[in-house]
Amino acid sequence: MLSRRVLAFAPLLAAVFWGGMYVVSKWGFDAIPPITLGFLRVLLGAAVLVVLVRIYYPTRAFSRRDWYGFTFLGVWVAITMATQFVGTDLTTASEGSLITVLTPVFTVVLGVFVLDELITRRKSFGMGLALVGTVLVLAGQYDLVTIGAGSVMGIVMLIVASAGWAIYTVWGKPLIRRYSALETATYSTVIAVPMLAVLVPIELYVRDIAIGSIPVTLPIIAAVLYLGVLSTAVAWYCWYKGLEFADAGTVAVYFFAQPLVGAALGALFLDETVGLGFVLGGVLMAVGIYFVSTEKRRTA
Repeated sequence: MLSRRVLAFAPLLAAVFWGGMYVVSKWGFDAIPPITLGFLRVLLGAAVLVVLVRIYYPTRAFSRRDWYGFTFLGVWVAITMATQFVGTDLTTASEGSLITVLTPVFTVVLGVFVLDELITRRKSFGMGLALVGTVLVLAGQYDLVTIGAGSVMGIVMLIVASAGWAIYTVWGKPLIRRYSALETATYSTVIAVPMLAVLVPIELYVRDIAIGSIPVTLPIIAAVLYLGVLSTAVAWYCWYKGLEFADAGTVAVYFFAQPLVGAALGALFLDETVGLGFVLGGVLMAVGIYFVSTEKRRTA
């Protein structure tokens, strides 16, 4: 059985899978409209999670209050996926990456007000280092001159998506304490499926896209499988698993590793170059994550 200390680092694995989305997106995400792609991601992720939860918790029963909680989380899953994918489609890569950095900031703030978590000097220092490191990595990966070239609506949507994931993180903590990370991730994801499904025909109609015109190629299938299985089912479970052992503000710092992983994988698989900014940013990010993750938790 893995120790609590090891499992507390589970969100770092989630960030690795999310970082891998940068490479996978180069394999054909542009072929599928954004909301439709978000729906496929959540649908596939929910299917995998349901299988697992039926194996490990086959007879669990929930109260009406708990179902309200799962539904609240499911609503924010749907909002986050829709705004993230549409916002990404409407903005530049640099804008999307920088705005996404707001997610851990929102999470820390909500953790203070909703969960009564503390922002210590050590945590503030670590978060600051990780934030600066992330900006350095992104500056080396993207042309920051393109900031402002994207749609204002797209920027607003990405901000909503960042806040939405922070809400999903913080408000999921009580249900995780009461039950488990697997159950909370599963039922919130399942509830989001029909919400996104309703939006798919609307998107296809507005964009005048026939469902049969979407190409079904091996790279696209592989990309969707990665997105649904690893970046959703596995990553969302790992993200919530970390909340079983750490504060929301502590878990949030691992989110900063996402662009670092994306840049590293881009260099490895796409022959992209990384410079001094990547190295320096990576070091600062690692030190910042260390400061936050090794801070002693306040006992309840």
